[in-house]
Amino acid sequence: MLIEGHFLGDHGASNEAPALIGPNAVLQLVHAMDRRLGHTPAQIICEAAGLSTLPDGTAMIPESDALHLHEVLNCLAPTEAMGIAVQAGRGTADYIIANRIPRVIAALLRALPASLAAPLLMAAIRKHAWTFIGSGEFTPHTAWQFTIDRSGSGAAGSVPETTFEWYAAVFERLYQSLVGPDCKCSMTDASTASRTQRSYRLYGTAGASDALSSEAGALPQDSRIAFASRS
Repeated sequence: MLIEGHFLGDHGASNEAPALIGPNAVLQLVHAMDRRLGHTPAQIICEAAGLSTLPDGTAMIPESDALHLHEVLNCLAPTEAMGIAVQAGRGTADYIIANRIPRVIAALLRALPASLAAPLLMAAIRKHAWTFIGSGEFTPHTAWQFTIDRSGSGAAGSVPETTFEWYAAVFERLYQSLVGPDCKCSMTDASTASRTQRSYRLYGTAGASDALSSEAGALPQDSRIAFASRS
């Protein structure tokens, strides 16, 4: 009861409609916990986070469900939490590629040079950012740089670091699959950033290193690439 009281707090008490995100933010984290920790420890963590019943994957979920799950995971399995978040992020990206991106679009992106594929992919992600950012803010600066700001998510002063690592893993996997297999995504200011915001940069593909001073990383004003709505 002590654990539940600490982590659940006033979860669900607000009269305001909760910000929603795709169900895989929780489902893939649970799958990763099952693989790394075992089913019983994963179930204990879910229950402590107030998730005795998991989403069925057919509808958007409150973003607070994912944030609470990250909080409890960091507290009860601190040595495994980061690896679980990375694995969950990769799983989420794999799900998006398999189920939310039309095959013809994925094939087109893979056929294009990275200098063209990356801006198109980032523009499409920007268009659908509401499915993963909830009440936060997603700001793409170029095709190779973006910022995640979770200060609007109601977090009590900080956001679990695993949440930010999850974002990095999702983007890294998407870019590896659709832009270039050697792409990597890392936080550029993890040691000095605020507790609710991180900036990221993608590396690896030829030309990406020059995106900061080149028009090659500029995003199109409107992307014709459309994903299905849930992630």
